[in-house]
Amino acid sequence: MLTDYRSTIYHCLKCGACKQAFDIYMPICPSGMKYGFDSHYAIGRISLARAIIDGEINLDTALMHRVYTCTHCGACDEQCHNAVGVDPLRVIQELKYEAVDKGLIPPEVRDYLKNMNVYGNPYMLPAEDRGKWSLNLDIKSFANQEYLFYVGDMGSYDALGQQIARSVAKALAAAGISFGILGDKEMTDGNEVNLVGEKGLYEYFATANINLFKELGIKKIITLSPHAYNAFKNDYPAWGGDFEVQHYSQILAQAISNKKLKVKGIEKVKVTFHDPCFLGRHNKEYDAPRQILKAIPGVELVEMERSRNNALCCGGGGGNFFTDMLGSGTKSPSRIRVHEAIDTGAKIIATTCPKCFNMLDDAIKAENAEDQITIKDLSQFLL
Repeated sequence: MLTDYRSTIYHCLKCGACKQAFDIYMPICPSGMKYGFDSHYAIGRISLARAIIDGEINLDTALMHRVYTCTHCGACDEQCHNAVGVDPLRVIQELKYEAVDKGLIPPEVRDYLKNMNVYGNPYMLPAEDRGKWSLNLDIKSFANQEYLFYVGDMGSYDALGQQIARSVAKALAAAGISFGILGDKEMTDGNEVNLVGEKGLYEYFATANINLFKELGIKKIITLSPHAYNAFKNDYPAWGGDFEVQHYSQILAQAISNKKLKVKGIEKVKVTFHDPCFLGRHNKEYDAPRQILKAIPGVELVEMERSRNNALCCGGGGGNFFTDMLGSGTKSPSRIRVHEAIDTGAKIIATTCPKCFNMLDDAIKAENAEDQITIKDLSQFLL
């Protein structure tokens, strides 16, 4: 309940630390940058929570619309925790839980959850289609291989996500990694279901996955998406899901380091890396993707001004990729991020998240910047 976070809420000093990355003094909150009002920053959302528990206002759908523009990127936690020891995301998440419990969610969130409840995925497609991304590839169903390669909803159903799933699978095979897939047995990881506030449905998906993994004897998992990585690594243990989980960039970096994966050189090019929030800030993995890029002959890695723990979110987290609560426009974080990448002199943005890939790919097109920069998944450099 929101009242369980009374101490955290009352500790907010309204100092504005949640708005800026102070070591570089640049804006860091995607929704705050876009809308400009305190109600779209952590400072405003904590003030809202305080007013609710003090009985000054009642929660309603209009207020929750402001809360749901949060991408759950973790930037406010990164800044606020270091400044005053407050973790705003816990409060924001609890606001969403209460909104779901009271039926006060915006229509966009309602429709997303309906699709997840009815279809088990946001694309409204049958489970039988989940394995189609692997057609014409020599990939076996999981049957006691060392690793499960979990591709998730985007790797299964999204066109660009399928391309990334195929390139990662080829890289894993080239590295001699023993892995299998679940195909039509795979279910959503549920990370975004939780982030929009439906903890009951999240627990259902989590326990169903855990039971399936244990039934099949799965002990080690490689994820395509940082979002699934976050769910399996940080949330599933609470329900007995203790698995060894790695994001694909981590295992490929190890394979390159151990000389199990040969890296081909490419024509000289400047590349900048976009840190996915759920790989970087939420799970502190900044080095593995950069190790891979630095190992590729011809790649010159250049950093954006906001990078690593200060990286600007693409805008697709917290369910926003499917609900579009943050909205589009010239102030959308993905379009700002594209210009930040161009300013480095890079010709390619590399990333390791299907959601980030889609968001930045769309932003490049929206900015008519296709002749200036392109985007590639990290695995696509290795083929």
